[in-house]
Amino acid sequence: MSANREKHSTQHDKLPIRMLHDRVLVRQDAAEGERRSGGGILIPATAAVGRRLAWAEVVAVGQNVRTVEPGDRVLYDPEDRAEVEVRGIAYVLMRERDLHAVAADRFEGSEDSTGLYL
Repeated sequence: MSANREKHSTQHDKLPIRMLHDRVLVRQDAAEGERRSGGGILIPATAAVGRRLAWAEVVAVGQNVRTVEPGDRVLYDPEDRAEVEVRGIAYVLMRERDLHAVAADRFEGSEDSTGLYL
């Protein structure tokens, strides 16, 4: 019975994934840890900070997503997230409306971009 379960599990691990509706699957940037301020001061991971948004790379989008594409970098609130692990890699699943900003080469020179760069 164990061999049958193992075979069944292996078959599911290789199934392709398709995002539905307005869902966006992103891969988080490096884990939150120590970071440096603009002046070079080391800020430990345990330091209390206000609500901090995070950047991630878009991996897949559902058919109703209109503003982001795979490969874009998006700004989101790490408090409002649902994590999922696929083939040993952790991803975050969210709705398009939960994204705060999008950074992509295709916005360069457009009227609605801020002129700021990552």
